[in-house]
Amino acid sequence: MTIDRKICMIPGPIEFDEKVLAAMSTPATSHVDPNFVPVFGETIEMVRKVVQSTTAQPFIVSGSGTLGWDMMVNLIEQGDRVLCLNTGYFGSHFAECLEVYGAKVTQLGAEVGSCPSQEAIKEAVSKTHYKFVTVTHVDTSTGVLSDIKAVTETVKSISPNTLIVVDGVCSVGSEEIRFDDWNLDVVITGSQKGLGVPPGLSIVIVSQNALQVVQNRKTPVISYYSNWNKWLPIMQAYESRKPSYFATPAVQLIYALHTSLTKVLSQPLEARFQKHYQVASQFRKTVKEWGLVQVAQSEACSANGMTAIWLPEGVQVAQLVGSLASKGVQIAGGILKDRATQYFRIGHMGISVMEDERQHIKKVELALSKSLSELGYKST
Repeated sequence: MTIDRKICMIPGPIEFDEKVLAAMSTPATSHVDPNFVPVFGETIEMVRKVVQSTTAQPFIVSGSGTLGWDMMVNLIEQGDRVLCLNTGYFGSHFAECLEVYGAKVTQLGAEVGSCPSQEAIKEAVSKTHYKFVTVTHVDTSTGVLSDIKAVTETVKSISPNTLIVVDGVCSVGSEEIRFDDWNLDVVITGSQKGLGVPPGLSIVIVSQNALQVVQNRKTPVISYYSNWNKWLPIMQAYESRKPSYFATPAVQLIYALHTSLTKVLSQPLEARFQKHYQVASQFRKTVKEWGLVQVAQSEACSANGMTAIWLPEGVQVAQLVGSLASKGVQIAGGILKDRATQYFRIGHMGISVMEDERQHIKKVELALSKSLSELGYKST
């Protein structure tokens, strides 16, 4: 299985379709070129479709998924209270980002591998009025899936004006999201995971309700590049097939995103999510049969797009990652504070899941089984 190029099976960046990569090889192109303008406009419309909304406003901006956290500065005024539901590393760091902009953040956590209960959320929201609640749909550090539909129902049944902000960096494209039906307010994602595009685009989808909150602010937004008041007319112009300018978009990445989303939307989204679920469930079943234990404590809180697995006794994470790399498969170690060396992570998203003929998942299983054996682990 040793090959010149390793298949990238970490929880993002993921493997990219050849047509997506080819779309990036366009010559230097002006961001107001009449050939590019409709491509950007269609891409904005397709992003809206992926999260199953008819009215939400997508922002597609050069930057990483983390820029989406920074964009919450649009919703924060000094001293606003925010509740962060914490299921791992990224929940903690989202909270840290919000505090930079003056939010008073309360974190509601849970045991590693699980989510805060609906009862705990209900109690927290009943005691304090929060301007918004953040929830990491899939925390990439643990592979834990949160039920964002249930969270939204619980929060808004008590506090209808509280906004729901979803970190969907590791979920958009691989997990079902019904933006309108579930009454979400913000979904944050990046290009390099379930959407199947190289890193470099920050994508934030915002409800009209959340945009109105920004318009009703008492103080100016304390950011320039992240300011939705700057970006909104740009997005609206491109969607109307008119050129506009605030900051230069990543033209080649937008061509790539357009190509990937065209493919994603060429079949029903339900079929895509079901395929991701089936592949993830079978992979988890396989590693369980080997005697391994995943970090997520139940099927209900297990992600479609990745799996985090506790290392068996005697196996070191650096050894395992290196062994798989020598077999042509790149996986990731852990990143959870104080537990990083105790587990490893494998991504299963995009073409690696949707196109069986690539045999990516099979290659991972064969390489993982062989590497564990070579490192002294005897499966049960």
